[in-house]
Amino acid sequence: MDTLANLGLYGLGTMGSALALNILDNGFALHVANRSKDATDAFATEATEASLADKLTTHGSLADMARNMPAPRAIILMIPAGKPVETAIEDLCDLLEPGDTIIDAGNTDFHDTRRRTAYVEGRGLTFIGMGVSGGEEGARNGPSIMVGGTPDAWSGIRPVIEAIAAKFEDAPCADHLGPDGAGHFVKTVHNGIEYADMQMITELYGMMRYGQGMEPAAIGARFESWDTGALKSYLVEITGKVLQATDSKTGKPAVDVILDKAGQKGTGRWTLIEALRLGQSASSIEAAVAARSWSSEKETRVAGEEILAGTRNAVELGEADYADALLAARIIAYAQGFRLLSAASDEYEWSLDFARIAEIWRAGCIIRSSLLDDISAAFRGDMPHGQLVFAPAFADRLSKTVPALRRVVAAAALGGHPIPALASALSFIDTFAMARGLTDLIQGQRDFFGMHGFERLDDGSTGQHGPWWE
Repeated sequence: MDTLANLGLYGLGTMGSALALNILDNGFALHVANRSKDATDAFATEATEASLADKLTTHGSLADMARNMPAPRAIILMIPAGKPVETAIEDLCDLLEPGDTIIDAGNTDFHDTRRRTAYVEGRGLTFIGMGVSGGEEGARNGPSIMVGGTPDAWSGIRPVIEAIAAKFEDAPCADHLGPDGAGHFVKTVHNGIEYADMQMITELYGMMRYGQGMEPAAIGARFESWDTGALKSYLVEITGKVLQATDSKTGKPAVDVILDKAGQKGTGRWTLIEALRLGQSASSIEAAVAARSWSSEKETRVAGEEILAGTRNAVELGEADYADALLAARIIAYAQGFRLLSAASDEYEWSLDFARIAEIWRAGCIIRSSLLDDISAAFRGDMPHGQLVFAPAFADRLSKTVPALRRVVAAAALGGHPIPALASALSFIDTFAMARGLTDLIQGQRDFFGMHGFERLDDGSTGQHGPWWE
């Protein structure tokens, strides 16, 4: 596609409306439609009030929009994943023509994106799976955008996508990352890292709150002070704000009126499922997903506190210990995410550019942090054995911060404070710091009960059996 596509957007919910305003705000013409006409009318009013309606064309339905848009057409779907997307794609395949593009910009399982790409291209159209990160604010003012699809399809929408994306030092935080499901998979791993980072922050909050008796506002002020240097990030920034906020109805800390049950939309689970399928283990992400699942069992936990005599005892740690522990654990979570990206890139022949992925996460997205510049530099420089934690800059940081992570994990264990993500991160780095591990015993056990055989350490011979079979 050599010319700029005429753009349409279907789905005017919170994210769809924000992205549509962003497109209009950047001077591009846009056609919109929604399943409910009321939502379309409300959006037209919003665009008019924002003086952005001069290039807006509304339609009564997806079919009307597809029929009346001039070719070449690129239609963005901002609707719930699953059956709604399937139905919209099927309808559009009957209405569009060769040279037109369907763009799924929702949180979609990348396996679905790969399947849909083959189907849509088989119908003579092109398909893009586009990951969009940054929530409503990002969609309106500049998200991080991860595109998967053919280079030809990318060329037709590139000017629009780069214009509406977040900017880091004037460079757009958007790019074409590979074919079919590459964009959606990178977005999925982004969300997995997000789960881990949020959980690690929360675990440290719990230790300061219930292990040292600090008030939420004081903890928030501590996070606010950390939002500089190596720990500077969007999640640290908003944690400081959340913890220092006061509920207007009760006058209590806002965090104290929130039910302690966390939701999840599936991307965290998809990340760890794919990690295990690819023979990886993103353990800090897995721990974060597990913690959210456990949080949903509120009644069980209330009963458990009485039955199991749960207590949270005092801990003695300094502020520097908490800060260094978070830095070490965050590095490990990023490393696990990029290990998974590498495994998927090999498996699906995507040729992902890991340095570029780190760069497009530097602004607009939820996991943006000051570490991403260093991650990008590491992938473009010296990285022994392809491991981020072995890159000189990160190996040096970990040597200085892992001792603090060890102190925090030990204090939490002794004090009865649950820290699944921090503990998983520590076990990961400890495992990779051992030349000889512990699976010699596991291999011996497997041979004993199943005659699975093992490889001898002294001569490298395989299929060997232990003396228990002699």
